[in-house]
Amino acid sequence: MAAKTKIIICLGSSCYSRGNHKVLEVIKQYLADHQLKDQVDFRGQLCSGNCSHGPVLHLNDIMYEEIDENKALKILDQHFFSRVT
Repeated sequence: MAAKTKIIICLGSSCYSRGNHKVLEVIKQYLADHQLKDQVDFRGQLCSGNCSHGPVLHLNDIMYEEIDENKALKILDQHFFSRVT
């Protein structure tokens, strides 16, 4: 069984107010639309410690900074659908 993709979204006050509240909803909808919920460990954290570079999103061991809805969708598409099989 393959390991689950780990997605952590910063929901600290800085990232949240800069737009991660919108990114959160986009990711939840993306996972539902593509039937990926069982393949993903998706959770929030209160602060990633990178407030000046927020909103922040972690996918597996990679941290993405200054995320918005469009960037989040591109990151997810690249991760889930651009891999060579």
